[in-house]
Amino acid sequence: MNNPGTALGIDIGGSGVKGAVVSLVDGSLLTGRLRLKTPKRSTPEAIGERVARLVNDFDWQGAVGVGFPGIVQGGGLILSAANLSDKWVGCDARGQFERATGLSCEITNDADAAGIAEMRFGAGREIGAGTVLFLTLGTGIGSALFVGGKLVPNTELGHLELYGQAAERHASDAVREREKLSWKRWASRLDQFLERVHLYLSPDVIVLGGGVSRQHHKFIPLLEVGCPVIPARLRNMAGIIGAALAVNDE
Repeated sequence: MNNPGTALGIDIGGSGVKGAVVSLVDGSLLTGRLRLKTPKRSTPEAIGERVARLVNDFDWQGAVGVGFPGIVQGGGLILSAANLSDKWVGCDARGQFERATGLSCEITNDADAAGIAEMRFGAGREIGAGTVLFLTLGTGIGSALFVGGKLVPNTELGHLELYGQAAERHASDAVREREKLSWKRWASRLDQFLERVHLYLSPDVIVLGGGVSRQHHKFIPLLEVGCPVIPARLRNMAGIIGAALAVNDE
């Protein structure tokens, strides 16, 4: 399958590698979403095999956009790899995925990709100018910062120190599930993180995404951070959509 104005978007996460064919015109998913489990040995070769499987499953022959959970520079050089093998650090991800798939690939930070999608097709469309912080809550905490509508890439705010550890180890959705925290207790932890980033960045709006944003009514009203907090609209589809958009933006 390959039509003009479309791209295959793949979102790599600590628990799953997800993909779908996306319209670059309106951000809609033109296929169902496919998900493969992230391998325990999440090396470049193992993740490359998962990406190649998704390409084959979609019978895809065009460009592929890949959202990667870490700092991405120069179109594909990986400088960090949250929740994946350390063997990714220093790896040319674009080359790795192009060898695995035989197709042209564009690589971007996964949270940046999700934020771009949300700003273009989701809740961000109605925010306008100012400073917008997009956070995706999942296995970790991803971040995308927009100033005047322009992305500040690779912010990785989930790795700020909070109580002697990375904030995402204290307040991610995975921590909520693993520790069986009530919504009130988790919201308190999340609020501590949001207050920290609000102090540093003074965003006009914080947008919360990830699968847990479907249940935003259970925790957003409990937050007390000093700026408006709104749920994302694209939920956990944002990473796939944003990864696909990177193909069109290059």
